[in-house]
Amino acid sequence: MKDVKLKSRPFITAEVGINHNGDMDIVKKLIDVAKENGCDAVKFQKRTIDVVYSKEVLDVPRESPWGKTTREQKCGLELNGKQYDWIDKYCKEVGIEWYASAWDIPSLHFLRKYGCKYNKVASAMLTHLEFLEEVAKENKITFISTGMSTIEHVDKAFSIFKKHDCPVILMHTNSKYPCPDEECNTMTIVTLRERYKVPVGFSGHDAGILPSVLAVSMGAVAIEKHITLNRTFYGSDQAASLEPRGVYLLVRDCRAVESMQGDGIKKIYPGEEVCAKKLRYWESKK
Repeated sequence: MKDVKLKSRPFITAEVGINHNGDMDIVKKLIDVAKENGCDAVKFQKRTIDVVYSKEVLDVPRESPWGKTTREQKCGLELNGKQYDWIDKYCKEVGIEWYASAWDIPSLHFLRKYGCKYNKVASAMLTHLEFLEEVAKENKITFISTGMSTIEHVDKAFSIFKKHDCPVILMHTNSKYPCPDEECNTMTIVTLRERYKVPVGFSGHDAGILPSVLAVSMGAVAIEKHITLNRTFYGSDQAASLEPRGVYLLVRDCRAVESMQGDGIKKIYPGEEVCAKKLRYWESKK
């Protein structure tokens, strides 16, 4: 498969997702938070409501800021074409990449006009083989989340991208929001890397930053984390998201891990030579 070239390692994506609650002022502020704190990209989610959900599901009563049915709630969280036009323009102005996870084929086609560098397959879509074929044909670097899946599920999905020679980064994740620490299972990063021989990242749905930092120490080349202005806002993803201060700490610590790891060569650093002269006095008498 083609090599994956990223702007930086770890490549850090701030997942806006649906945490904007349909408010473009929040969208702008979250893009600014990502840019100001050194994230490499921001990500959104795109759905065609009547394709992703059945009428029965959409008709279910559900109280939300937008009405009393699930349909009203889902539509309230969905950004339209003009809003995505604005996102594309604003991200170019401030100098940050953006992309989105499409949850259906029409949404994938809709996103094509923006020419984003990256695709994202959400965990929910990992077993939708027809959808995966469409994504793989675009031949963009594709982040593939592997939550709610067995290794057999990943095998089938991976084979499609390999067939199309589409560059991929497998993203280990647990799809529970928020994910308990004991279910993060970051060792899976090693399992995926050894099995598929491709770069592996981590999409953290935990409530903190430590699992992401640990993932980088284990070789994760990409980190994805939900962000929000306030974790008490309405929404199912808010509790598993980072507020601005948390975004700063995530980026700071993930970057620090990368520099701390070094090259693995055992050597004496210049600063140590000074210490050695003082502390190994017997060597100077030889």
